Amino acid sequence: MATWAIGDLQGCYRELLDLLKAIRFKPEADTLWFTGDLVNRGPESLECLRFVRDLGGAAIVVLGNHDLHLLAVAAGARKPRNKDTLDEILHAPDAADLLGWLARCPLLHRDARLGFTLVHAGLPPQWDIGAAQRAATELEAALRSSLAPDFYANMYGNEPDRWSDDLGGWARLRFFTNCFTRMRFCDPDGRLDLELTGPPGSQPPPWLPWYEVPSRHTRNERIVFGHWSTARLDPEAKFDKWNVFPLDTGCVWGGTLTALRLEDQKYFSVASRQPKRQE
Repeated sequence: MATWAIGDLQGCYRELLDLLKAIRFKPEADTLWFTGDLVNRGPESLECLRFVRDLGGAAIVVLGNHDLHLLAVAAGARKPRNKDTLDEILHAPDAADLLGWLARCPLLHRDARLGFTLVHAGLPPQWDIGAAQRAATELEAALRSSLAPDFYANMYGNEPDRWSDDLGGWARLRFFTNCFTRMRFCDPDGRLDLELTGPPGSQPPPWLPWYEVPSRHTRNERIVFGHWSTARLDPEAKFDKWNVFPLDTGCVWGGTLTALRLEDQKYFSVASRQPKRQE
């Protein structure tokens, strides 16, 4: 019996099957945690959604930015981008069921017994784990309510860039969304920069990877995340020093698809079947 955390699929279904074979996944005994971004940019997003949905209780998925984008496009709140590969899902006969299942996925999952927390992108330094859980619950409630179409229409944008207890309305929910699904860098005061996308160490001062901020309230929490495929390119990174486990290893860009066995923190990877290309 094992718990496996798996990095961003982004439509790489055949690689997922390769990885599950490599780790000898047993759906009757094991659990899979997915870091989000099940869909988009890769060739088989529909197959990924169906497969993970059909795992039932053997899978836990947190939403990523591409998952939310799919929901926004499906709701008519956003137009597809040129590089999107979502049409097959949108026109599938079971699209409504798949999208309904996806919208019910959480933004954060924490297992106190294992001592791990799962998010797609990151957490701002001002939040402790309780604040993060409350923010996730608030955002999930909006996604599952009649407000969802209005939320999708208002979730895009880089402001506000810093947490305040006084935030309200769409600004509050947008900040939650950007933290859980988009953040990489912030300054020591917790201000987000959502334009920087390079690997850790490529950023100008005063920016830091979100997990390196000295005042981070979750520094004693073990956090598994995806989203940041270039984070794994840094050979000097000592991620265990920061209690973080980045798992997006760029499968859709021709890298690898990676799983982490949470019980002993061992990594397993399989090669991508996608052509090498720049993110």
